[in-house]
Amino acid sequence: MSDFYDKVYDVVRLIPPGKVTSYGAIAAYLGSAQSSRMVGWAMNNAHVQEKYVPAHRVVNRNGLLTGKHHFGSLTIMQELLEAEGITIVDDQIVCFQKHFWNPMIELDME
Repeated sequence: MSDFYDKVYDVVRLIPPGKVTSYGAIAAYLGSAQSSRMVGWAMNNAHVQEKYVPAHRVVNRNGLLTGKHHFGSLTIMQELLEAEGITIVDDQIVCFQKHFWNPMIELDME
């Protein structure tokens, strides 16, 4: 499981500021489309990684800040995203598709 988590963290570290992706998009990129919950569990442990993981850039498939409870304060995830130019209303990213970063497309291009 830690190998999968490490792969998740590697992908999350590649998400550019001002962009977000979903648990499912990461799972699909890693060849395990049914493992979006495991990606979520990895994000729950992101804060204890030696190398920084911008976990605030991972949201659910609808752009909801479902992981906000794991940031120590209910507003930190939103504050971090807003500092990167993303507007949040009622825990949801406004213009989600504009900010969506799909690793299947973006990392395939590199």
